[in-house]
Amino acid sequence: MVVQVFTAVTGAPWESALVGALDRSDHGVTVVRRCVDVSELLAAAATGTGQAALLSAELRRLDGDAVARLTAAGVAVVGLVEPGDDRATERLRQLGVLHVLPADAETEVIAQALREAVAGASGALHDVADPRAALPALGVPPLAADRPVGRGRLIAVWGPTGAPGRTTVAVGLADEAARLGVSSLLVDADVYGGVVAQVLGLLDDSPGLAGAARQASTGALDPEALVRLAWTVRPQLRVLTGPARADRWPELRPRAVTTVLEEARRLAELTVVDCAFNLEDDEELSFDTAAPRRNGATLAVLEAADTVLCVSGADPVALQRSVRALDDLREVLPGVEPVLVVNQLRRGPVPGDPRREIAAAMERFSGREVAFFLPSDRRATDAALAAGRTLAEVAPGCALRAELRTMAASLAEVPEPASDRRGLRKIRRAG
Repeated sequence: MVVQVFTAVTGAPWESALVGALDRSDHGVTVVRRCVDVSELLAAAATGTGQAALLSAELRRLDGDAVARLTAAGVAVVGLVEPGDDRATERLRQLGVLHVLPADAETEVIAQALREAVAGASGALHDVADPRAALPALGVPPLAADRPVGRGRLIAVWGPTGAPGRTTVAVGLADEAARLGVSSLLVDADVYGGVVAQVLGLLDDSPGLAGAARQASTGALDPEALVRLAWTVRPQLRVLTGPARADRWPELRPRAVTTVLEEARRLAELTVVDCAFNLEDDEELSFDTAAPRRNGATLAVLEAADTVLCVSGADPVALQRSVRALDDLREVLPGVEPVLVVNQLRRGPVPGDPRREIAAAMERFSGREVAFFLPSDRRATDAALAAGRTLAEVAPGCALRAELRTMAASLAEVPEPASDRRGLRKIRRAG
């Protein structure tokens, strides 16, 4: 089969010679359209008349969304860079272009890359059980089974609607991990109303995650840029704040968020992401449009995470919401196995022993065991919120802080100091 190719390498002195060589050669490819810009390339891809796109790194307005839309349209992408331009090569790879060649490569080598890119894209689409996996948020290449040395862990803190305490858990987890000597990055990715900045007393109008996503879309994001965008709360803890207003959610495009998380893994040993609750299908899933996907960022985080924490409240309403949310998660992302955390545990809303009753109910109705119970401590959380500080700073001896520290040690896979374990036993006996 002859691969039909779009080109978008305008302005390059070698464009005409390359297009002519591809058309004259018997390498199984033919150029069906020469596009002058990204807009024309996307319009051509939407017609379904081509299987591959050959583009240059210098193409104006080329970003991760454009590459994602080409991929979603079934068009494989091959990039060309000036010989020796490593920065352009890295930029294209960050945008999602997996096949990158120097512009002076032999015609046969470029044609072979185009054929291999098309074959790889077709195989990936056939291997996808859920059609949503071909969309930009879920269409990134799978991670290698053997993670490189130094690749940090990613924990997503998610849960149902209401106020189960996702942000309290995310902030406490990142803070305690940092205090255990684990370099940590806390990311606010709640597209419905993230409040990490307010909880920690930081300015909420800083670029934060939105700024990182913009740089990721243009291929300009690296660990150094991420450091500049993040607040340093203490030497081992950085914070990437969320959008200042909920109506700025379109700035968090799924592929850009995925790229930010990949850079975060290089920056910190542990990245904790505070997610929104909603997993519902968005416009791009329900209609044949390229509309932004409000919940796409949440889905991208959950799929990229090494561990997903499902945070539930400890009252009957919150528990019912959690059971339904776990069913939704199983349907939308069947490969994700969440870790169940019951927050705000107290006597009163649940008769009898609340820990035992809730554990039995969740195992019966959700099929999952509760991994962690976090006690309710309104006095300590109110004090922390009023001061814009963490629990460890305002109430270091409280039971909630002790349990968060134990959870952080377990999830970060580091030992908890023996003195802390003895203190926790005393707190439990006192409670």
